[in-house]
Amino acid sequence: MSIFLCPEALAQSAPAAEAEARTSTTEENEEAQAPAGGTQLDTILVVDVGAGANATAGADLITIDQQEIDRKKPQDLREVFSGEPQIAVGGAIPSTQKIYVNGVDENNLAVTVDGSRQNNKVFHHNGTYLLDPALLKAASVQAGVAPADAGPGALAGSLGFETKDAVDLLEPGRNFGGFVTGIWDTNSETFTTGVSAFGQQDGFEYLGYINYGRGGNFTAGNGQEMPGTGTDLISGLAKVAYESVEGHRFELSHEQVRDDALRPYRANVYINIGAEPETRNYDLSRQNTVFTYTDTSPEGWWDPKIVIAYSKTDLETEVYGRRRPVTSGPAEGETNSFNGKLENRFSLDIGSVTAGFDFYSDKAALESRFPGFFEFADERASNVGAYAQARLEPFDRARISFGARGDHQWFTGVDDSDWNNAGLSGNISGEYDLVPEFLTAKAGTSHVWGGVPLAENFIQNPLWTYGDGPEPVTSDNYTAGLEMRYNGFTFEANVFRTNIDSARLPVYGREPYLPGDTSIRTLDLVSKGWEIGGRYDWDAGFVSVKYADINADVDGKPADTEIGRYLTTPLGQIVMIGAGYTFDDWGVKVGGDIEIALKTDRTLVRHDTDPESEKRELPGYEVVNAYVEWTPPSRPNFTLRADALNIFDETYTDRAAYGQDFAGVVPHYDPGRSFRLSATARF
Repeated sequence: MSIFLCPEALAQSAPAAEAEARTSTTEENEEAQAPAGGTQLDTILVVDVGAGANATAGADLITIDQQEIDRKKPQDLREVFSGEPQIAVGGAIPSTQKIYVNGVDENNLAVTVDGSRQNNKVFHHNGTYLLDPALLKAASVQAGVAPADAGPGALAGSLGFETKDAVDLLEPGRNFGGFVTGIWDTNSETFTTGVSAFGQQDGFEYLGYINYGRGGNFTAGNGQEMPGTGTDLISGLAKVAYESVEGHRFELSHEQVRDDALRPYRANVYINIGAEPETRNYDLSRQNTVFTYTDTSPEGWWDPKIVIAYSKTDLETEVYGRRRPVTSGPAEGETNSFNGKLENRFSLDIGSVTAGFDFYSDKAALESRFPGFFEFADERASNVGAYAQARLEPFDRARISFGARGDHQWFTGVDDSDWNNAGLSGNISGEYDLVPEFLTAKAGTSHVWGGVPLAENFIQNPLWTYGDGPEPVTSDNYTAGLEMRYNGFTFEANVFRTNIDSARLPVYGREPYLPGDTSIRTLDLVSKGWEIGGRYDWDAGFVSVKYADINADVDGKPADTEIGRYLTTPLGQIVMIGAGYTFDDWGVKVGGDIEIALKTDRTLVRHDTDPESEKRELPGYEVVNAYVEWTPPSRPNFTLRADALNIFDETYTDRAAYGQDFAGVVPHYDPGRSFRLSATARF
């Protein structure tokens, strides 16, 4: 059997050598027609998403706001996006989870945390980045068509996370507060505790938060203990801000997460070759530091925003040789990004135009101390871009958005060769109320120039050559849909297609069936599908049902998890059902959700570079979760909650997990039945 290309394979033979997910309003006095089913508004609603970008009319926007996060109380990214079949999160533990939007890997999205670009070229057996949902205020996804101010590299859309601010947590009329939380998971016997303090005084704001979790391996639905799934995680967030009476706001935030625990040798699957141990320690840490300036009292055409940020992900683990006597040594992969932007939003009578400049300087590096192996390799990329995005309401019942950006990139390979490329991107989208306050049609399209993506640090080979140069990746996106609202009912239907051309999929380069310069190997991806959903809201609760059918092809054949690394994963048909109800008089909230994945055999098609092991279809599964939460009316600062997860003890691997379509790989099962008990005290 051929082996999946991954960093431990390097040891076989050593060579001799405004990012906020919130709703804001414009300063115009013109009336704007709300979407179908809405009411007349005195302002134009604008939602910040992605890389500080504003939502665009007609685009496919998915927002998980503070209210939704408070309802879900998520403990990982999969729970953050539960109920949204367009967004699949693969990986049984937080440190291996990856996000797929409309079937496209987040490596092909413009991803930000608090407006800071995330360089996500880390080890492919890990998650792209580690994020603690306890810190989250909101998460926003613009699927497919993204605006020009979403930032460079938004090949298949944008994904933005926003962490909590002091003002989000302070109770009305108070200048200081805090809370303590405790969570117990019965399956893995994991205890997580968090403590926070925050306040504001004389224009100053401050927030400090720390969260720590520790526990053992979890058990799958069949009773099998899953080695290397324990918890040893610590995360923290610190923010300070000052806002003058004139509205000048300065904010500095620092967020850090660390996961340091035993994991399967390949963290997201069970497969061992030769002398490799069953588990090894993975020390994974991520940090994000952001300075932001905004004017909270803009006048006329002056509404500036400045962001300067630095993000970094570091992973250290032991690499073992496959020959005896066994040799081993540590390898450390680091990805980082220094990035920022300067933009201004120009207010118009019929909307606004946002224009500005952004930049990034990214690096992906691997340092190895394996005996007889190379010591260091890295790739670097820098980019400067200019952009403008208009968001207009030219007449009643119609909203339109269009924009363009130009980028120039400087790419440096492991051999210090330099390559310069430049390109243009453009987008247009819009929506029209076919029947006011009832039915709205929307559509959008974009062409994106993404430059040359960096290679994952753990597969970089210092002997790579780049031939005539790496080819910039481009994409074309198309979305269209209908939205209907009536007396609390909402119905949506969307179709989408993303074509990514010359997507880079480098490999280390020792496999004989991969000819040519493996550092610049490229593939073409097509991901397409459709989604329908319905929801009913009333004063005390809601019920929702959503269905998505998503299929992806790589170089004209159905994708599998190996050929789709950094690009896609097989998803097929997924159904999400959710419900919630609040008993206000008792202070009780109840709810639950169901995830149903239907069986698919598209994974049986072979690619030329697939491992030789037999291919498998992906089985279907059904997972049911429920919760009850109680805040005593006489003690409103104290909350108790109980979650019942995987109630029927289903033995399954989530649909977006890596490796389950190959017989030579044993993927993680997800946790079996578990009860999660939590308590929160606020002061």
